[in-house]
Amino acid sequence: MTLVPDDDAHGALPGPVASRDVEGLARWIAARTRSGETRIVGINGAQGSGKSTLAGRLRHALGKDHACAAVVLAIDDFYATRAQRSALADAVHPLLITRGVPGTHDVELMSATLERLRHLRAGHTLRLPHFVKAQDDRAPADRGVLVTGPVDVVLFEGWCVGTPPQAEAELLDPINRLEAEEDRDGRWRRYVNAQLAGPYARLFGSLDRLVFLQAPDFAVVHRWRLQQEAGNAAAAPRADHVMDAAALQRFIAHYERLTRHALHALPSHADVVFELDEQRRPLAVRYRGG
Repeated sequence: MTLVPDDDAHGALPGPVASRDVEGLARWIAARTRSGETRIVGINGAQGSGKSTLAGRLRHALGKDHACAAVVLAIDDFYATRAQRSALADAVHPLLITRGVPGTHDVELMSATLERLRHLRAGHTLRLPHFVKAQDDRAPADRGVLVTGPVDVVLFEGWCVGTPPQAEAELLDPINRLEAEEDRDGRWRRYVNAQLAGPYARLFGSLDRLVFLQAPDFAVVHRWRLQQEAGNAAAAPRADHVMDAAALQRFIAHYERLTRHALHALPSHADVVFELDEQRRPLAVRYRGG
């Protein structure tokens, strides 16, 4: 793995990742994409780390500079419906009503969508699923982005994409107040981990490459997410789905265990690692050979 310092890390270029790094990553992906084959590139990063921004800019760079037809697929668009999560909360654990953790997505739909994108022929189309967070439910089937084949690269982004399961011993002690008070017997976190070890592991096994946006620590994630929520409030000041600080703190607690685990496990597992500072600017970019 080579280390490439980022001279533009403190520049004035827009976005959390400098243009030179986006272009470099696009070149790296394009060089590993064969004609007639579809590559699936996972993008993992904590909440607020800039996954969606990177994926969008990368899609543009792949098309503009390398004639690669790229599609962005967000794991957030594959949340189970609210009715499905309600049934899961009744049957397994009440915390599963909250979207986000493994077990609250439609893995079969994700797998089927990735498979269809891999084999989408020229001129054939596929409507991607879309989840409306303001309504906490999936949009009607005709609301998603329409993709026309063929697709060269799928940029599959999400906070837990490519994350391996934890060891059983790591599940014993609660990691925060939410787990201590609402998952005292560990049933919720064990169910989540079992999903990560089973259907999610099989899904993530289809990734050809994995890119990791590495936050400096978990403490910064809350601040990044607050910034996102402030942006949501500015864009829609009357929206009733914008969370206040207390609600956001509780929401992020659902993600804390696996976010911390990813920060520990993925730097040595991912093919490309962006080491971010507290302003989400890359201090360095590491590429694994091959």
